[in-house]
This record gives sequence, structure tokens and C-alpha cells, in this order.
Amino acid sequence: MKKLLAVLSAATLMTTLAACGAAGTAGVSSAASEPASAGEAAYRVAIVQQMDHASLDEIRTAIEAELDAKAAAGTAVEYKVFNGQNDATTLNQIGTQIVSDGYDAVIPIATLAAQCMATACEPTGTPVIYAAISDPAAADLTGIDYVTGTSDALNTAFILDMMLAVQPDVQTVGLLYSNSEANSEAPIAEAKEYLDAKGIAYVEKTGNTNDEILSAAASMVGQVDAVFTPTDNVVMAAASAVSETLTAAGIPFYTGADSFVTAGAFTTCGVNYTDLGTYTADMALDILESGAVPEYHVMDGGIITVNTETAAALGIDYSAFSEMASQVVEVTTSAE
Repeated sequence: MKKLLAVLSAATLMTTLAACGAAGTAGVSSAASEPASAGEAAYRVAIVQQMDHASLDEIRTAIEAELDAKAAAGTAVEYKVFNGQNDATTLNQIGTQIVSDGYDAVIPIATLAAQCMATACEPTGTPVIYAAISDPAAADLTGIDYVTGTSDALNTAFILDMMLAVQPDVQTVGLLYSNSEANSEAPIAEAKEYLDAKGIAYVEKTGNTNDEILSAAASMVGQVDAVFTPTDNVVMAAASAVSETLTAAGIPFYTGADSFVTAGAFTTCGVNYTDLGTYTADMALDILESGAVPEYHVMDGGIITVNTETAAALGIDYSAFSEMASQVVEVTTSAE
């Protein structure tokens, strides 16, 4: 097994990508275990993270830890990590490089990364085992014989039930999301249907950059009693500032992932992303060893996470949550 602890600069990767006929920026790091013995061929796995933010970082770390553990236990595997910085052109360039370099499998983290890797690997049929796709069908990642992975499908109605449990008199809900984020399509539609059925008004605000998301969040102040965001990667990148703005205005922020909550949002109910990353890594190794590509796997959710500092600032008693779920995890805001 190959022990690689180097971190390549963005400029180095640009040079590599230029050799494939394109230029771009991305981060790359590599790691694995001890060198393979003579004649032992290691599985080569590419991990492609769509962008930097807490949820995706947690998933990547769990994938790396599981691959390291399997390598230490005797599985011949080595991996390299790429980061597309949420840019489709860069992700496509990474996909071209991965296929050219002959990797045995690709683990893309988040929807855009998975879509780009599925396209890049089509000519070779290289297995693509994605992580954290909320709606694989909406992302056009089903019915492809070399593509599978794990889903963090959101129970939107349950999160809105949580909202009504602690805010029974809510009149208007803000729906904050990116209209370019496939993960948000289904849960936002579900939220509208839920709110319509309850006779609760809603205000939609969208954005595709940090500045646009922050502006959208600020514009909701004075208009809404609560804000809901699903597992939206674009909003997650600005979650700390959004949470600060909403909490200062006395507006609870209900979200689709616990990383929002550790960034300062009020609460969520979802999956454990460390478990998801571990499961995804195991799934990839099983595929490499068996050659069989199973259907995607929906991870179990049901874990309520509450930011106690935010709850105190909002003056919200969330004791009702303990009657709604078997596990309520209390956290505080992480330092940036």
C-alpha cells in the first residue's frame, strides 16, 4: 500500500489538468497505508468533494478514516482527495483526470460532484459511489448501472412538525435555498405543500453565492416567524452568517443537516454524516471486491440536533422534541 501524505497546491493541479487540454483550480491531497507488497495491486479510489463546508468535510473525513482502517486491516487500497470548489468546470476537469489516470472507483461527495463524475465515467463504466445525495432520482443519478451511493433524504414534514411543536402560532415561514441546488428541489416542494395544507404563508428567497444568500436571509427579517432550509450546500457555505442574522432578529432557523446547527442554526432532524461517510466507503470497497453495483442506500435519520446557545438566545423551550424522537443531541456553536 502506498503511503501518501503530500498536499498538492492548486497550481500543481492546474498544470496536471492543462495536460488534459484544460486549465482550472482545485485542491488535491493523497493518503493511504503502507506500500503494497510485490505483485499486490491496490485499489485506487478518487474522493471528489464538491466544496468546503462542515457537512461535506465531515463526510470526507469519515470516508478517509474508513479507508485507512480497511487498509490497516489488510485491504489493498489507496486514495486521493480532490476538491472542485463548487465549480462545474473544475469538477469536469477533475473527472477527466480521474478517468485518464485509471482510478478503479470514484466517491463524489454532494450532487454536482456526483453528476460530473457520472458523466466523466460513462465511457469507462468506472464505478461512481456518491455520498449524501438527498434525491438521487431528481439529480438524474438513478438507472445508471455503474452509479450508486448513499442518500441523506430529508423528512421535511417532520422538521416542520418540530417547528409547530415549539412555535404553534407561526404565521409565515421563510424558505431559504439555492435554485441551482438539486438537493433543495424536492424538500422545498414538500415544504410548500405542507404549509399550504396548514394554511401557513411562506416567503421564498434564493441565492447562488454567499452574498446573495446573506442578502436573501437579511431580507426576511420582519417578514417571517421562522426560516427553513433543506440540505442545501450553497446555503450551508454561508450558514454561520445566516444563523447569526436570523437569531439576532429572533427568527428560529430550521435546517436539513446538523452542520447548520453547529454553525448556529436552531435545530434539525437528519442523518449522522459520519455514519454516512463510513457506509459509503464500505459500499465502494464492496463494489470493488464483488463487481456488483447495488441500488443506492437511504441512510436512517431521526436524530434531532439542537443548538442550546441559539435556543437560549431565542427563548425557545424545546422540551417537546424529546417526545418526538428517540435521540435529541444538544450542541453549541462551533468556533469558525
